[in-house]
Amino acid sequence: MARSLKKGPFVEPKLLKKIAGKRPIETGVIKTWYRRSQISPEMVGFTFGVYNGKKHVEVLVSEEMVGHRLGEFSPTKIFLRHGGRMQKELEMKKKEGELAAAQAAKATTEEKKK
Repeated sequence: MARSLKKGPFVEPKLLKKIAGKRPIETGVIKTWYRRSQISPEMVGFTFGVYNGKKHVEVLVSEEMVGHRLGEFSPTKIFLRHGGRMQKELEMKKKEGELAAAQAAKATTEEKKK
């Protein structure tokens, strides 16, 4: 559900205090746990280390990000792959193709040496 327009966007005051009076170039990564804080125009150019539950993910704020939340750019779940027989068959074909390409490259280099 969207936040009421009369309340305005939620920007964590402590986060604004950290960037107040500083230049984006001189400031390093600003670590933060405030994933719910919206990105304001004052934050453009700064690099934030947004915590995803395991580590701080570096997020360089650009103009297109204004209005979004910091947590959107620091995913908490990492997609590994889909499982199943079909996926295993595709992986086997890919490995066979890589092996064939490596053998072909090795054969061409040996011919050039002769």
